[in-house]
Amino acid sequence: MASLPYSTIPNTHLSSSKHSTPIENQKPSQAHFPKLQEIATQNQTLSKFYFNQMSTLSKQSQIQEAVDLLIHMDLKSLQIGPEIYGELLQACVYERALQTGKQIHARIIKKGEMFSRNEYIETKLVIFYAKCDDGKASNRLFRRVRLKNVFSWAAIIGLNCRLGFYKEALLGFMEMHEDGLLPDNFVVPNVLKACGAIEWIGVGKAVHGYAVKMGCNGCVFVASSLVDMYGKCGVVDDSRKVFDEMVERNVITWNSMIVSYVQNGLNEEAIRVFCDMREEGVEPTHVTVSSFLSATANLGALEEGKQGHALAVVSGLELNTILGSSIINFYSKVGLIEDAEIVFSRMNEKDVVTWNLLISGYVQIGEVDKAVEMCRLMRLENLRFDSVTLASLMSAFADTRNLKFGKEAHCYCIRNNLEDDVVVASSIVDLYAKCEKIDYARRAFESATTGDLVLWNTLLAAYAGMGHSGEALKLFYQMQLESVPPNVMTWNSLIFGFLKNDQVNEAQEMFLQMQSLGVEPNLVTWTTMISGLAENGFGHEAIQAFHRMQEAGIKPNVVSIICVIKACIEMASLQNGRVIHGYLIRHSLYLSFPIATSLVDMYAKCGNVEEAKRVFDMVSDKELPIYNAMISSYALHGQAVEALALYRCLKEEGLQPDSVTFTNALYACSHASLVSEGLELLDDLLSNQTINPSIEHYGCVVNLLSRCGNVDEAFRLIVAMPYEPDAQILGSLLAACREQNNIELEEYLSDQLLKLEPENSGNYVAISNAYAVAGRWDEVKKVRQLMKEKGLRKIPGCSWIQIGEEIHAFVAGDKSHPETEQIYMTLELLE
Repeated sequence: MASLPYSTIPNTHLSSSKHSTPIENQKPSQAHFPKLQEIATQNQTLSKFYFNQMSTLSKQSQIQEAVDLLIHMDLKSLQIGPEIYGELLQACVYERALQTGKQIHARIIKKGEMFSRNEYIETKLVIFYAKCDDGKASNRLFRRVRLKNVFSWAAIIGLNCRLGFYKEALLGFMEMHEDGLLPDNFVVPNVLKACGAIEWIGVGKAVHGYAVKMGCNGCVFVASSLVDMYGKCGVVDDSRKVFDEMVERNVITWNSMIVSYVQNGLNEEAIRVFCDMREEGVEPTHVTVSSFLSATANLGALEEGKQGHALAVVSGLELNTILGSSIINFYSKVGLIEDAEIVFSRMNEKDVVTWNLLISGYVQIGEVDKAVEMCRLMRLENLRFDSVTLASLMSAFADTRNLKFGKEAHCYCIRNNLEDDVVVASSIVDLYAKCEKIDYARRAFESATTGDLVLWNTLLAAYAGMGHSGEALKLFYQMQLESVPPNVMTWNSLIFGFLKNDQVNEAQEMFLQMQSLGVEPNLVTWTTMISGLAENGFGHEAIQAFHRMQEAGIKPNVVSIICVIKACIEMASLQNGRVIHGYLIRHSLYLSFPIATSLVDMYAKCGNVEEAKRVFDMVSDKELPIYNAMISSYALHGQAVEALALYRCLKEEGLQPDSVTFTNALYACSHASLVSEGLELLDDLLSNQTINPSIEHYGCVVNLLSRCGNVDEAFRLIVAMPYEPDAQILGSLLAACREQNNIELEEYLSDQLLKLEPENSGNYVAISNAYAVAGRWDEVKKVRQLMKEKGLRKIPGCSWIQIGEEIHAFVAGDKSHPETEQIYMTLELLE
């Protein structure tokens, strides 16, 4: 930008005499003229000296000393030109010295309109107030300027961008152009910033065309702004194209490209650009490292993120709020909260964002007490909670079902006028919903002043999550009546509500309806359908939905794959399970720990323990869940020796068994009647300081002892355990009493069993069978009569077989199969 020209003002102080008379009334002698000229020359020399001194002081940030010289000049009635005021105002701009600048402005006004309406001074004042972000004063002065130039327009457009008035900035650019002024390479970057902020890609492209036409697109600042604008508008390919065509790149250019990739979720590309930047020898800034850390945090790239932290230290970058917050965010997201705490403690300055990141980190790992303590410390630092703080706290209280603290946080929101914030209001609704206070959630929703789509979706998801599909459907139609169009998240919640309420047909109808209205199902929609169909016994339909999802071009994630494997388990369909396994091998997904664990479980429950072992062996660095799945597989197939060997193996590998491990191992011992091994496992469990034995653990041991005829020992264990026995435990002991003809204990257990589950027909059948073995036929008759009076019937056993894509189910005594005659004829032949 060219320097701002100034116009000189005639000197009105040729003499320092207080009693000088007007020149036209005087009759000076010829000797008097040289004297006046000499005085004028001396004044000009002195004024120039003062100007040079003030300029030096201004450059040294000694503004007050420069102003003192101005006052001294005024007292001596020396000539003060526009350049002096301009120099001082520029110094105030550099130092953002608003109050000092206002004092200078006041002196200008006192000088009269000849100074205050001077074009150079007016422009300098507009620039000064704009740079100090005093929008009111700057705009008032700008409107008064008679001749607006490029400099004043640049100041106002830049001010509007900094204050977030992006539309006003763009209107200013257009008006400036209409006035015949050509925006230069100082104006264009601000205009591009405004386009990116409000994502006006059309206007941004027009400005790009203007920059090319004016030849300023080669300027590194303009080109960097183009990279940033296209990135913020989501057109990353154009951003990269501008980047690649740049002859000269500075660190701002590299930062803009990295940030563009991160903002658009292309984290791998962001890391690659960062590496290219390092190879080019460009030194990173705080923004560079912060953006790189964001990319690594999003990817969970632990090693790369640590290297980024190390680079910041080696480069000597100050641990300011921007860099410190990025490092804390990285360590929190990768689960290293202790490292995040260390970085937090070493930061000298912390803003609300820094505190919020650590609080959010605690919430993510379930450390609610630490999150609350951080909030207390934050208040001691005189920092106010913002909407992010409150949303994090609400999320923590919702996850822990802490209604008391949640209500206190809600009250804080009301007292501080935060409840109208959409994020806060949504978190309040979610809190009450998760605490099963749906009426409170509805009231919080209705008290919100903004009917934002996010808020509607939160309440609808709350109803759906509680299985209130009818209320969810009402809300779905109500939001449309209030001109809030549903998005894909709305449809997902509605479908989930129907599936949770076992309304499969309604869910399928809504799934078809959303597509007919032009709303494309996303990954969450398909996963919800697959999971819901599998859980409701529609395994075949779930598998079909999985195939249709791939046909729609949507790549399944770990959750959807596990759901479809679960569908295979529910159907006991080994054939479909193998098809899914083949898909996983082709797409290199089978070595994922959760998927491998599900495959082991699927093969075992579909009857192929050898294949389950093969999948188990293919996983190199095994974790506890896959050990648990394999132990369960052995237990299910009666291979207790192998199950116990694997239990010992995982301990040798340094893994600590959990509650599931002990349940599976005890189950294996129970089915194989390994009493000493089972009791040894129980001792291990009781001596384990980290696991509290559950009723399932005691139930396995009771079942084991009962199977082996140790009825008295099993009964003593029931009496000694810290739980009331459930029907399953009592039933297993009752079956053992039947074998040993223990009448007294049998009657006691029968009485307890019927009290626990008076409507369970299986209990009556077990008691009846026990009496029958003992020859107590009168008691058998009474039990059968009691069943009849209660309207209970024995649930028949069921078997099924899959032939091709069709599953054939067979129930005891059922002759509804279309090929019943041929089946029974074949059975007779086999006999």
